[in-house]
This record gives sequence, C-alpha cells and structure tokens, in this order.
Amino acid sequence: MHPPETAGVQPGHDVVVIGASAGGVEALREVARNLPEGLPAAVFVAVHLPPGSRSHLPEILARSGPLPAEHPKDRDRVRPGRIYVAPPDHHMLLEDGTVRLARGPHHNHHRPAIDPLFESAAKAHDSRVVGVILSGTLDDGSAGLARIKARGGVAIVQDPATAAHSGMPESALAHIDAEVVPLSKIGAAIAAAVTRPPTPASSALDSEKHAAMLRHVLPSENGPSATTREES
Repeated sequence: MHPPETAGVQPGHDVVVIGASAGGVEALREVARNLPEGLPAAVFVAVHLPPGSRSHLPEILARSGPLPAEHPKDRDRVRPGRIYVAPPDHHMLLEDGTVRLARGPHHNHHRPAIDPLFESAAKAHDSRVVGVILSGTLDDGSAGLARIKARGGVAIVQDPATAAHSGMPESALAHIDAEVVPLSKIGAAIAAAVTRPPTPASSALDSEKHAAMLRHVLPSENGPSATTREES
C-alpha cells in the first residue's frame, strides 16, 4: 500500500481481509463494533450475496463502529482506517495499493467470493495481511487463508462455538494452524495483529508447502483462481 495521506501506518500487518457468509452480517457488526478508531490498517470484507441483490452492509458497519465503510469503486486507492465492502456481483481484489472490482467467474459458487480477495491480498501484500474467517457454510476462504498464512500473514478464525453457521470456520481449522477467537474478541484480536511483526521467512516457507497441498484438497469449481479471469 502506498498511502501518503495516512501517516501513522506502521510496518507490520496493515491489510485486514474478512470473509463471511450465512450469519455473517451479525458477526461483522460485532467485529466492527470492537475495532478501534484510527485503526492503522485497511479492512476489506467479502460476504456472499445473492445475484441481483442490493447491499446496505457499508451503512450497517459504519453505524456499528467507529470506522467509515463503503463500497469501493474500481481502482480506488486504499486508505487505512476504513472498511471496504465488496459490492454485489463483483469480486473485490487488491493490487498495488488499489482496489480492483471484477465480474469474473463465480468462485466457490459465489460472486463476490472470499478466496479471490484473500489470495489477491496475499499476492499483493505478502506478510502484511491479517485474514479472518467468520460464520458461514461450506469452505470458501480456507484456501485463501492458507495462502495468507503461507506468505507470513496472520490467520484468525471465529470460534465455531460462537458462529451461527460453523462450516467455514471448521473447514479453515481443519487445514490451517490459525488463532481461534470467540466472536466478541475478534475486533481486539485484529487490532493486536495489526502491529505484530511479520512471520520469519522460514516459517512462511513451511506454510507455503501446506498451502500448495490445500489447493488440491479444496479445488475451485472453476479451476484456477478467479482473480486472473474476467468475463467479457
């Protein structure tokens, strides 16, 4: 990220990506409520939405906590201390300090999907990423969270016992060594992770091998990641 207007961003984990599905709106409200004002990181949220739906999630999250929230436009520059919510029917990707929106193929049966956001964040920002999996069904986000961990980032998973739907947290925990945090404490865990030093390269290399294995365990319905393909 290259945000000259954002003095106060510290080297460390200044990119937070969050994925949620069923039961995710209430979970996200709780997380937003507990994030501190002036968080020195940008927060990106992907939630499964039905095709053709309208999303009021930015307004909900902005009312829930101290950080402003918005649906970004394609190529918006990233600023810390804000929440960016993937708009309906678009994957949200990160690329060189900007947000990209793509109407690529559905990934894990969804658009927006969680894995494209997580994988693009890991590719663009390496060890600076904090990945968070919240309530949801099935396994979207598991492969992307493994990629984040492989690059030296931080992996946080909602304690399945506190999730309205435990499928996504359980899938992530079955394959990734992540921090398991109850919903009420995830906001604080994110704030703590933002200033944590990145994982040493040797540890990240071990996780990279694990991520390569996980890509075979949890293949996308469309093969390669949707981050590199768009519909005409």
